[in-house]
Amino acid sequence: MGGQTYRVVASASEDELRRLAARVGARLRAIPPPGRPVSPQALLLAAIALAHDLEEEKSRNRKLATRSREMLGSIMTRIDAAIGSVAEPAADVDEPAPGP
Repeated sequence: MGGQTYRVVASASEDELRRLAARVGARLRAIPPPGRPVSPQALLLAAIALAHDLEEEKSRNRKLATRSREMLGSIMTRIDAAIGSVAEPAADVDEPAPGP
């Protein structure tokens, strides 16, 4: 990453670490002009950009979860109302008089 090789000890698999490193590397290559070495500032900017992406994704996820809960609540209310309107006419039927 950034022209350097790092030894990493983590609970993640080697494939996952390579995938994540490739993602960071791609972001890192987009920062300095081509042919220039990667500076510590470029590493910092890549980290900040990735953190920003993560925060935006979390915000979208929260908004989607909130909207989903609202829609589910609305659907449940409509279902309850529909069930209630079907059950009400049956309550109006005259019951037979009790026997002798």
